[in-house]
Amino acid sequence: MSGGPDRDRRGPALGPAYTIATRVFSVTIIGFGLAMVVVTLARGGGPVALGVIFGLLFVGIGAGRLWVSTRS
Repeated sequence: MSGGPDRDRRGPALGPAYTIATRVFSVTIIGFGLAMVVVTLARGGGPVALGVIFGLLFVGIGAGRLWVSTRS
């Protein structure tokens, strides 16, 4: 039983503090990723170094989370 057609499919509304915390955390993850890339390249790592790869993954995860938080 789904609760009828009047039920909101997105779930309960989240408070503004949760939204702000999610966005701050997302920007922090992006910052960590950029720092990882910069530090790895500054220490002589190449474009396929582990620090660059993980840094880009962090940037992607943070950007994706930030994008999703702005859509809802």
